[in-house]
Amino acid sequence: MKIADLITWFEAWANPAWCESWDNCGWQLEPGVLQESARVLVCLTPTLAVMEEAIAVRANLIFAHHPLIFHPLKSLCRGEAIADMIRLAFSHNIGIYSAHTNFDQVADGTADVLAQILGLKDVAPIVPTQGGLGYGRVGLLEPFLTLQELLTLIQTRLAPPDLIFSPSANLQEMILRVAVLGGSGAGFISAVANTGAQAYLTSDCKFHQFQESRDRGVILIDAGHYATERPACDRLVQKFQSLNLDWVQLSQKDEDFRQFLES
Repeated sequence: MKIADLITWFEAWANPAWCESWDNCGWQLEPGVLQESARVLVCLTPTLAVMEEAIAVRANLIFAHHPLIFHPLKSLCRGEAIADMIRLAFSHNIGIYSAHTNFDQVADGTADVLAQILGLKDVAPIVPTQGGLGYGRVGLLEPFLTLQELLTLIQTRLAPPDLIFSPSANLQEMILRVAVLGGSGAGFISAVANTGAQAYLTSDCKFHQFQESRDRGVILIDAGHYATERPACDRLVQKFQSLNLDWVQLSQKDEDFRQFLES
């Protein structure tokens, strides 16, 4: 399959026009690879390490969840990560494409995959957008679990380096209804509370957002940005494999950007 055909297929599923106004979905760099047979390296975040990996495995497309370029660039200087990635992309003929907030909303996108990992049933978006799609997912645990069992399930299936949750929570409380949103989802606490969810799995939560969550009667669980979004990248690889691409692989150089001191 040519890269142009792959992108056409993807955009019919996750339209880049659905991305938020502050976002930058779609082509980040297109050095002239549209008619080449797709050799795709899928990653969460496009970094210099991922670019060097793409060169090593002879990929011609880095398909990322996070955009390479969020804000207009004012300058490009050798030695800066983005500048060096742009130079390498054009010299090695490697495109970079981003599927961000459009991929968050769709079936089998970041939120849906999290809901499936936890085995949630009767799932619906936390914040609907269009056509049954939307941000986050909320559903029922079957069977119901205690909070301790839910935390163990998250630790086992997502393997986060650290797991933070509301300190006043009763670990033996039975949890029936759970909300999930991969990546930075603390801004959705109010919407989550309105769904009746007892627990909310997301990431990048601050001190006062744990306070807000407690005040709204929601157990906030922060498993980290990487752990909550990387599984959707793996699912994307599986979808691409079903298209019989020339070559597709999940990046081995994706980074969490955080390290925790063992106690």
